[in-house]
Amino acid sequence: MATQNTNSADNIFSGLKVVDFSSFVAGPGAAVILSDFGADVIKVEPPKGELWRIGNRIPPQPQSKIPYMWHLNNRNKRGVAIDLKSPDAAKIVERLAKWADVFIVNTPHPAREKLKLDYDHVAQFNPRLIYADITGYGDTGPDAHLPGFDLTAYWSRTGLLSLLHDAGAPPTWPFAGTGDAPSGVGLFAAIVTALYRRERTGKGSSVTTSLLAAGVWSAGVAIQAALSGAKFAPQHDRKNPANVALNVYKSSDNVWFVLVATPDKIPALAAGLGRTDLLKDPRFADPAKLAANMSVLTAIVDETFSSQPIAHWQEVLDKAHIPYGLIRDPQDVIKDPQLQANNIVVPLEGAGENLKLTISSPIQVHGVAKVPAKRAPELGEHNDEVLKELGFAANQIEQLRASGVITKPTAQAKAA
Repeated sequence: MATQNTNSADNIFSGLKVVDFSSFVAGPGAAVILSDFGADVIKVEPPKGELWRIGNRIPPQPQSKIPYMWHLNNRNKRGVAIDLKSPDAAKIVERLAKWADVFIVNTPHPAREKLKLDYDHVAQFNPRLIYADITGYGDTGPDAHLPGFDLTAYWSRTGLLSLLHDAGAPPTWPFAGTGDAPSGVGLFAAIVTALYRRERTGKGSSVTTSLLAAGVWSAGVAIQAALSGAKFAPQHDRKNPANVALNVYKSSDNVWFVLVATPDKIPALAAGLGRTDLLKDPRFADPAKLAANMSVLTAIVDETFSSQPIAHWQEVLDKAHIPYGLIRDPQDVIKDPQLQANNIVVPLEGAGENLKLTISSPIQVHGVAKVPAKRAPELGEHNDEVLKELGFAANQIEQLRASGVITKPTAQAKAA
């Protein structure tokens, strides 16, 4: 694994205080990136805990006794559990707002206002506060009130799902979090932009993004084409693609791979396939004939690729400097040496013998170390610690616990 400078004084966000009221992936993911660079993040959950704690047991997610997704999205955080519906919770929210530099929320707006987590309420306690809000469909408009999930707001609504299946095939089902995670990076960018503005002006601000906005940005080439009135090619068809050199093929040992051969690489590709005759074949002699016979040419290339194992084609394509990518599943991805060589996968401390590695956030600053990744908190693990820092006396903390505003730490947390 690549070495890193481990001087904690170099952490960019050391001293930055973050309160994470958000749930699931996008909001918590933004907080994780801040924590990777030294921020002190307090995760706030309801008394029974966030649903993502048990996502590892909810089909169709990969089943495990280990709450792997909880650790991924909440590592390095301190955890408190508060019943925000209790009137006395407002005292804690007020002190958290005064303590924090960044306040992350993804609660739907009507519920947010009832819980007094809306911007107007919390910003009155701290004019330097960066209030970070992520929604499904944006703050305004006819669907602003709808609950947002990456499957609905990021994938379906933005057109991405319509772009990611072959002609004649039904839309696929994206894997959990694949829209939330990039949306979280967008929220992180909004937070950092606001922090930079605060450095210049001294003023806090409210920043936002949405799964819809992030999804449209991800589908930007297609959406911009639509805005420009461009003519779209038919849905991709592997057996009759728009371009035979930009397609998916399979080797004789059943390994699928994507081929990305630019026009200047076509002679080398033909040579590597042992089919230089195709360059002079009258059926493919000009663009019009090529388009009319694309399925014929594709069948020839498909048959050729299926005649040899992937190791052969890797050698051929590498020698010709033709880009390609093996289509890997997650069990293969974790074996990729590039991940540890580039600190994409890093050690995780304290999560148990069966979970020793985790995924680092996708941002590196050369010469600056990230904080070593530590397990996510148990439910209510840091209630007393955090409340004491906020100025609550021991008897006040006991009163809050007795009235049900805060929970007792779990057995695991007590032992930690």
